[in-house]
Amino acid sequence: MRVAALYDIHGNLPALEAVLAEVRRADVDLVVIGGDVLPGPMPRETLDTLLDLEIPARFILGNGETAVLAEKAGEEVPLPEKVRETLRWTARQLLPAHETWLAEWPKTLRVEIPGLSDVLFCHATPRSDTEIFTRQTPDDRLAPAFAGVDAPLVVCGHTHMQFDRKVGSIRVVNAGSVGMPFGRPGADWLLLGPGVELRHTDYDLRRAAARIRATRYPEAQEFADRDVLSPRSEDETLELFAKAEMR
Repeated sequence: MRVAALYDIHGNLPALEAVLAEVRRADVDLVVIGGDVLPGPMPRETLDTLLDLEIPARFILGNGETAVLAEKAGEEVPLPEKVRETLRWTARQLLPAHETWLAEWPKTLRVEIPGLSDVLFCHATPRSDTEIFTRQTPDDRLAPAFAGVDAPLVVCGHTHMQFDRKVGSIRVVNAGSVGMPFGRPGADWLLLGPGVELRHTDYDLRRAAARIRATRYPEAQEFADRDVLSPRSEDETLELFAKAEMR
């Protein structure tokens, strides 16, 4: 059994299309979508692509979906107004069927993968979909977030940077981001079974940027320039995240 873990797509349909082409060539049996399909510039098209996927797929909730659903419900979301504008726009693109589907996604998922035993999928940490940690975070700061986890392998995302590390006796692998990676431009994902492979997919970034700019997404230009063509470097991102870890 081979499992592809795709995290943090953020409505970047061109990146998702490129990754799914590689997933199909990899003869994958199951796709796990690890949250934060939303928000982003092509939310409805991205969700429809995942709904129509011919490969079996399972989904977990990310903080992005939680925030979009809250906006859709008219709830107060404690985020900067610029972020809320993108959430409101994304929420307006959703059909009622999308909203119902998203609300059914669990926060964590366990899958038995031959060669890897029991794998726990979460968005950020097993206890939270918003906690920040990286390959550099000390074990003692991470231990409470993984206390009580009985799976030998945990797969996460949220920080948009791939890593493969240990937290005590638990192997923790970050799948990276399909739609908004930090570091090398392109799309990052994870292939599981029987081993663990951090994967990177190149795609036509300029064409993708043009498609994104053609949307009505409030941050379309910034997304195309910063998140597709010239992502922030890993070193710069690690420095920024170090100030916000586990808060």
